[in-house]
Amino acid sequence: MCRNITELRGLEPAATDEEIEAAARQYIRKVSGIRHPSAANEEAFEAAVRAVTATTHELLDALPERRQPPKTVPPLRRPEVRARIAARG
Repeated sequence: MCRNITELRGLEPAATDEEIEAAARQYIRKVSGIRHPSAANEEAFEAAVRAVTATTHELLDALPERRQPPKTVPPLRRPEVRARIAARG
């Protein structure tokens, strides 16, 4: 289902709050089918993002360390990676 969500467990440095929220937001968009919530459903959409973000934090805190980093280290949205990609292009 959410193939484009970056693996967050085992990143060095650890996933930031912003990365966790972005993954939660992408998940909620996919599940709900809503890309830009309207005023009528914005409250429910944002509540779901907060709940998934909190649950993701709990999950990452509860899991043991990874033996090897995920294939997507570091996530493409990290500033240093974006700068390297921009310098290449």
